[in-house]
Amino acid sequence: MNTLPPLDPPEWLLSFDFDGTLSDPDEDPSVRPEFFELIESLRKSDRVFWGVNTGRSLMFTVQGMAEARFPFLPDYLIVREREIYFPNQFGRWIASADWNKKCEKDHRRLFRKHRRFLKKTQQWVESETAAVWGFQAEEPAGIVASTAAEMDGIVRRLAVELLEEAGLSYQRNGIYLRFSHCDYHKGSAMTEIRRLLGLPAERTFAIGDSHNDLDMLDLRLASHLACPGNACEEVKESVAKSGGCLASGHASAGAVEALRAVFSKRDIRDGWQRR
Repeated sequence: MNTLPPLDPPEWLLSFDFDGTLSDPDEDPSVRPEFFELIESLRKSDRVFWGVNTGRSLMFTVQGMAEARFPFLPDYLIVREREIYFPNQFGRWIASADWNKKCEKDHRRLFRKHRRFLKKTQQWVESETAAVWGFQAEEPAGIVASTAAEMDGIVRRLAVELLEEAGLSYQRNGIYLRFSHCDYHKGSAMTEIRRLLGLPAERTFAIGDSHNDLDMLDLRLASHLACPGNACEEVKESVAKSGGCLASGHASAGAVEALRAVFSKRDIRDGWQRR
């Protein structure tokens, strides 16, 4: 599987969450072919540089793209909400070395610094909730709640306790939560790719459906925001307040709807001059 023809230079950055925003497990294929047709069209007309921005690990992201029958690779991947990868000429995913090394180093230091708090939190989770501590081998600290309501209660408690834990944050996706460094999330990783490409927020589009997408659904980072019709209420409220596109279609149908809404505006397409 290859990428689309290279751009020199790209004029837009597109950032798509995967599960629930592109991929709908109730559809076959899980990502509609119309999405890829539109990306190919926008590649030619607007020079878009597009990628997947997900909480999945690299391995599970690649697996998910294969299961969804992607006809071509994205231009980049952001995985685990923070690590950046680009495909080489053979379609192999190569780490953005400086960013990923610093990210890993900062997380190791963070978890050492907060090990007592994390241990205390683990004891509370295991003794007083129905949630499970830890869910992936590469995640030193994470929680899987038994219900969304239980996770709501867990994050309410964390919102208070983390005020005393400098630098420590978390990423939530439904009933799943992973602890992380406050400087690394979908938004900061997307901004790093923007920096590498030399693109401004005015030429950046981001779409997501869950809590861990809120960091990239920020007008300071992307001027064009959207969510599909199946997005959680917190995401819908945030996108609405930012004047973004609340699509009616679910998953990739909503992504297609949002892209068409943004790129049909001539003032958006023609109103920015590259510096």
